[in-house]
Amino acid sequence: MPGENLTRDEARARAKLLAVERYEVALDLRSAVGEHTGFGPRTFRSTTTIRFRCAEPGAATFADLLAPSVTSVRLNGRELDAAAVFDGSRIVLEGLAAENELVVDAQCAYSRTGEGLHRFVDPEDGEVYLYTQYEPADARRVFANFEQPDLKGPFTFSVTAPEGWTVLSNGTVDRVEPSGAGDGAATSHFVPTRPISTYITAVLAGPYHHESDLYRRTLPDGSELEIPLGALCRKGLAKHFDAGDIFTVTKQGLDFFHDHFDYPYPFGKYDQAFVPEYNLGAMENPGCVTFREEFIFRGKVTQASYENRANVILHEMAHMWFGDLVTMEWWDDLWLKESFADFMGAFALVGATRFTDGWITFANRRKAWAYRADQLPSTHPVTADIRDLEDAKLNFDGITYAKGASVLKQLVAYVGQDAFLEGARRYFKRHAYGNTRLSDLLSVLGETSGRDMATWSRAWLETAGVNALTPQATYDAEGHITELAVEQEAAESHPTLRPHRVAVGLYRKEAPAGERPGALVRYARAEVDVDGPRTVVPELTGVSRPDLILVNDDDLTYCKIRFDEKSLDTLRQHLGELTDPLARALSWSALWNLTRDALLPARDYLELVRRFAGAESDIGVLQMVQAWALSALHHYSAPDAREAAGAQLAEVALSELRLAEPGSGHQLAWARFFAQVAVAESELRMLSGLLDGTARIDGLDVDQELRWTFLAALAASGQADEALIGAELARDDTASGKRHQVRCLAARPSAAVKAEAWDAVVESDRLSNALVEATISGFDQPGQRDLLAPYAPRYFEVIERIWQERSIEIGMAIVRGLFPAAQGDARALEAADAWLDGHPDAAPALRRLVLEARDDLARALRGQQCDERAAA
Repeated sequence: MPGENLTRDEARARAKLLAVERYEVALDLRSAVGEHTGFGPRTFRSTTTIRFRCAEPGAATFADLLAPSVTSVRLNGRELDAAAVFDGSRIVLEGLAAENELVVDAQCAYSRTGEGLHRFVDPEDGEVYLYTQYEPADARRVFANFEQPDLKGPFTFSVTAPEGWTVLSNGTVDRVEPSGAGDGAATSHFVPTRPISTYITAVLAGPYHHESDLYRRTLPDGSELEIPLGALCRKGLAKHFDAGDIFTVTKQGLDFFHDHFDYPYPFGKYDQAFVPEYNLGAMENPGCVTFREEFIFRGKVTQASYENRANVILHEMAHMWFGDLVTMEWWDDLWLKESFADFMGAFALVGATRFTDGWITFANRRKAWAYRADQLPSTHPVTADIRDLEDAKLNFDGITYAKGASVLKQLVAYVGQDAFLEGARRYFKRHAYGNTRLSDLLSVLGETSGRDMATWSRAWLETAGVNALTPQATYDAEGHITELAVEQEAAESHPTLRPHRVAVGLYRKEAPAGERPGALVRYARAEVDVDGPRTVVPELTGVSRPDLILVNDDDLTYCKIRFDEKSLDTLRQHLGELTDPLARALSWSALWNLTRDALLPARDYLELVRRFAGAESDIGVLQMVQAWALSALHHYSAPDAREAAGAQLAEVALSELRLAEPGSGHQLAWARFFAQVAVAESELRMLSGLLDGTARIDGLDVDQELRWTFLAALAASGQADEALIGAELARDDTASGKRHQVRCLAARPSAAVKAEAWDAVVESDRLSNALVEATISGFDQPGQRDLLAPYAPRYFEVIERIWQERSIEIGMAIVRGLFPAAQGDARALEAADAWLDGHPDAAPALRRLVLEARDDLARALRGQQCDERAAA
């Protein structure tokens, strides 16, 4: 990574100097197939022509390129000495004219890390698949450019590839011509794009399975808008590909955004490709969106999985306007696209699709991501201070996405939906194909709402941290509220108290018409503007005493919900009787935050899971609660209590699995959860029986994906050897099967296995990004603390070297994935502190990763101490 960074100051200086007129990029990808006989990485030819203006003739600048070699560099017709001007990451350009033409002919490397032009060979049929992934700055691995978001330009791509391959880019294909070399190749020429940033350009090539559809709409002026739709995946996944559902959600999203944005989709066609070994969930390349192929479901999944996929489709679609049409000037304002896309994805999900409970998922899952990130030592304001590209890479986090989206949800309540959407419409029209800063958005929202956006921004966008809101109530002798107040707290490290628009709900046990006896229902509600440390809610004075006071009812603001003692006791006894699914989801989330903050013992949280998770009707909430239960068990429980707590969870999981409706999503969720907690011999025999057919649970289809889930549990318990895992791979000899096999092999409880997995990830770079991820996932097993203990000191010995030698994506995977969190003890914490103290000059991004992992470990230790005190 040394030499590959770009600072904000360098980017600003270059933006003042240059203006891009257009790019022409020719890629020759014939080398993707056949044997690789040369030394070094497999490469392809990349020829780039950039026409650009310079505000100061005679000045110098640089172009970006990460490539093994450069054949030639020509500036304004003058050949430059490539060896002298190219240092491996930059091309020095001196003596610029007012109008310039740069031509760079280079040999660029195919990627195995998911950065740049990724090359994947399908083990099932030997076919080669290529796709690009650039954000924030990996287009320079594929073609020479000015790699920063505010130097936009039109792009014209031409791609030479084996004849018969599907070749896509951002624009539509203009023509396809034989290469002329008689080698069975063809060159696809694409129409120029509108002005876009380098990081959202895209190329896709290979024998992809391709399905098509068409979106039509009559615009307000009477003209007809037609958008050709495409959906692609590997041939091996075609039998599982539900393109019809993808097209349905796509059309619903296009209708929704056209209805609300009043700006026609600006990029022509709309292809969506599901690609292998993808590092992200998806990427918003205009006209050529890429997704991880795990969104193609090879087996039965719950409705929560379909909802999540629909949300991602809509998130990426929102980016066509927020991010692609109008782009942030620098990564400081990454939130201008990601927060909006995250909010708009949920907004459209609820408003346009069958997933009308999307705000429950948002409250329960997305906000959990934000709450964790906002309590890390690396937390930052939504609008961040991004000094360089390494900072940018790490800021694709829960603050930029989920907290930002939560803040926007509150902003809609603050200014009104109509004013918010009118602000968005003006923003698009005013800044189309341009770049913006925070002030540009605040300006239009101030115009449309009449509100003081600067004050709101200072409180919510320009300060870090999450507030906690706690109800305090007093009562008269007859049991009526004399005063109900909301107390607001902030962490010492981030002491800002913010204005919150909240609803306060009062709940009691009763049996209203249509509800079950003893239901916990809301009987009073009031909205109030919380500001400062204490705010009284006068509207609820005189109301009869509640069993539960729920602050932030209906999830209007971004905060941690706390409870008074009476309310907490009510939830301990009656959580499952809350009839409103959003109130129930908010309560589960609040209880988990109490556990993470060492205010609720892990044993109490697990008792709530054992008592009430089986009655949870929302499948997404159930799966989130199960994930939190695993975290509570492995990280927050007192070490001496884990074995008994795990056995109790497994007993409940098996019981709920048998009680669940046959064939339901709840049954599937409990089956997966049971596999994750099964440790007793009888439980492992049950998993083995479900695998070999000697055991059966009515309605449970043990398909190939569920087979791998069960086998992973058996492997980690020492009940599945290499031969059994190999036999499963023979049954599922696919790319997905290979990833599962690698994970299962690394999970086996053997010192030799752990050494082999460690060496494969740390001492070698032969594994692709997907197999690095699978190996780390198998290596790090919570029940194997003694086996993993020797690797804690080794981790701190190697991470600086890893960060220097590997790409940032692989470096992040290793530093995060191999941190000795499974040790869960003070020695691991001391080792982390010693490394941080001894490496003050390590790369800031590396220190941030270690600091975050260290903080998670310290939080877990505080939770264990809380759990131990409860036992005493």
